Amino acid sequence: MSGPGTTETVRQFTVGHDDDGVRLDRWFKRHLPQVGFAMVSRWARTGQIRVDGKRADVDTRLEAGQILRVPPGGEAKGSGKPARPKRELTDEEIELADSMVLTQDRAAIVLNKPPGLATQGGSGMKQHVDGLLDAFAGDGPRPRLVHRLDKDTSGVLLIARTPGSAAFFSKRFSGRSAKKIYWALVVGVPNISDGMIELPIAKQPGTGGEKMHVDEEGGQPARTRYRVLDRAGNRAAWVELHPLTGRTHQLRVHMAAIGHPIVGDGKYGGQDAFLSGTISRKMHLHARRLIIEHPDGAPLDVTAPLPEHFANSMASLGFDEADGAELPPAPPEPTKADEKRAAKAHAKEYRKERRGERRKRSDSPSGRVRSGKPAGKPGSKGPGKPGGKPGGKPGGKPGGRPSGKPSGRPARPGARKPGGSAPRGSSPRGKR
Repeated sequence: MSGPGTTETVRQFTVGHDDDGVRLDRWFKRHLPQVGFAMVSRWARTGQIRVDGKRADVDTRLEAGQILRVPPGGEAKGSGKPARPKRELTDEEIELADSMVLTQDRAAIVLNKPPGLATQGGSGMKQHVDGLLDAFAGDGPRPRLVHRLDKDTSGVLLIARTPGSAAFFSKRFSGRSAKKIYWALVVGVPNISDGMIELPIAKQPGTGGEKMHVDEEGGQPARTRYRVLDRAGNRAAWVELHPLTGRTHQLRVHMAAIGHPIVGDGKYGGQDAFLSGTISRKMHLHARRLIIEHPDGAPLDVTAPLPEHFANSMASLGFDEADGAELPPAPPEPTKADEKRAAKAHAKEYRKERRGERRKRSDSPSGRVRSGKPAGKPGSKGPGKPGGKPGGKPGGKPGGRPSGKPSGRPARPGARKPGGSAPRGSSPRGKR
């Protein structure tokens, strides 16, 4: 099979397993980035690209094992995306990268990320997982991140070896079919031992996106299932967490919101997040296990050992790791009816906010009315218009339509819903 660098003769490639189902133009972007999209389109239009001897369009989906015929040439100066040069790593960096490996195969590398090591680089961030991936590149493509962990969160981190496996795993994460299981130590003990937290999350204003908070009106939906595995009196609990959505800092925000911050998480729990005695001040949140489909068929199921500070705290509080080995039954997935109800509720809240904005504009000194139309001709009827009836309709709210329901007072975090049996944002799933 001709290599990508051969430009004077017709080239033939066998579509690999990682490229099964990928579009033709995407295949070129992966394997022949020096050939621009315009050239690929022209070749396809003129019949110069063949798949198993047949003409193909740029949106043709390829199948593993097919033979792809590519004409010579196509390299244009400055076209395509240049390959990222490999960085020379120090012996210490290579040793660190190798020490994190839990398992690896042709499609994936699974790491046990230590606490304190960032997943990606940022301002002033010199060492991070992404910067160590050249240690696993060899002669093939550079491995890629497909999900992330917070800097102070330890545990299972999946790395894709090839562009094809990166696309495969990314779909499983975005489609929520990957099962992520976290362990955490939290301050105090939740009243409900097996529950669901459903509180929307948004960036907290004034923090530059560095911090998140619960935002009932403008936040993105976020769902976390939790299960208490053991307790140390009323001092602390060992909990298992299942994020069913993937919001930034979701687990940390949710546990703090129900009054049980993760031990060591001063960002969201303040001073209340730290326990006295021998318990470490580091954050006790660990990505314990990942179960995800694999391109080769058999699911990938990997468990990461606890970091030293977490294991020591478990022993100090009298917790036994063996008690967390059993997987709980999978939570029921939301039905289409549930999704429709959530969408309607969101749309209703949005319309409510928009009505409030229009009312404010209508009450402004400029004389603009709620609809944005001019006030009308003298003598016409209508509230606020010359010759109209004063006061509007009887029983209506001043300056607006009747709401139909009293607004009520907003509930405090952790408060019980009227007629319900669980704290706000948390629903029972078994014993208390």
